[in-house]
Parts: sequence; structure tokens; C-alpha cells
Amino acid sequence: MTLATLAARAADEIAAAVAAIDPAAMDGMVSEIATARRIACTGVGREGLMMRALAMRLYHMGLDAHVVGDMSCPPLGPGDLLIASAGPGGFSTVDGLIGVARSAGARVACVTAEPDGTAPKAADRIFHIPAQTMANDQTGATSVLPMGSLFEGAQYLAFELLILALRDHLGVAPDAMRARHTNLE
Repeated sequence: MTLATLAARAADEIAAAVAAIDPAAMDGMVSEIATARRIACTGVGREGLMMRALAMRLYHMGLDAHVVGDMSCPPLGPGDLLIASAGPGGFSTVDGLIGVARSAGARVACVTAEPDGTAPKAADRIFHIPAQTMANDQTGATSVLPMGSLFEGAQYLAFELLILALRDHLGVAPDAMRARHTNLE
């Protein structure tokens, strides 16, 4: 396959995964985030990178958003939200952090491709992105992208669309978001 053909197929796969997200799930995430006092995002591996990108955009929105593991991440408690990524349904570290957050009284939203996994079952809200992950990349894999890349690419696009919906919901102007972007680059 040519580079152009691979790029088109990968883009089509990501678009199809995001288009398959239940609009009610998107609306639910908007509401969950909009009502949270403080937000912490977590995930492992490349999913963790997508969660860092989401936390940055939430900060640009003017929300009190953090990344679990960063030295500046505050404790969570009642009124707070942990957004945890577990594409294949669960990871021991993510499952553990969900338990800590829930024990402290925080709500949990789980971003996943496998809604019957351990992490989504422990969450208050599930944001299901139906895409191939490493949990199913060796059995009937159809994506041109390797391993869990389809899920991670779909996360990026879904999160940017989530930010657009949240921006409209909260009435945040694009210029206000831009004003919060770092100048230390």
C-alpha cells in the first residue's frame, strides 16, 4: 500500500470509531466534566499520552485539571472527577487508582473500548470508544494501524470533539482558551 492509501485507511478507521460513539455518552461526559470541582486524568502507555492531551485541553478551558502522577496533582475527594483510560477494559494500576478515587468520594469516568472490563464496571460513567486495542489486535484484527493505535487515535479525535462540546456548554470563548496556553515554549 502507498503512504496515501495507508493514511486514508487509518483516517477512515479513526473517523468510523469516533462516529460510532453514542451521542448520549458524549453528552454524559460533557455534563460530568462541567459539574466537577477538580479533574484528574490517568492512563498508561500511549493511552496515558492521550489523557495528558485531554488534561491540557481541560486546563485551556479554565477547568481545574491535572494529570495523575504529576507532582502538582492534588488529592481527589467529593465533587471531583477521575477520568481513567482503560482501552482493553482494565489495567492493574488504573483499576487501583479508580479504587482510591472512589474511596475518597470522587466520581470516576472510564474511557474504554471494552465496557465490560474491570475498570468500566468500577466507574460511575463509561465513555465507550469502539475501536481495536491491544486486547483484540491478534484475534480478528482489521485495523491497518498496529496494536492499540486505532483506539489511541480515536481518543485524540473524540477528546477534541468533547472539548468543542464542553466549550459550547460552558460558553468558553476560543480566545479565552488561547490566552491560557503556555508562553514557555
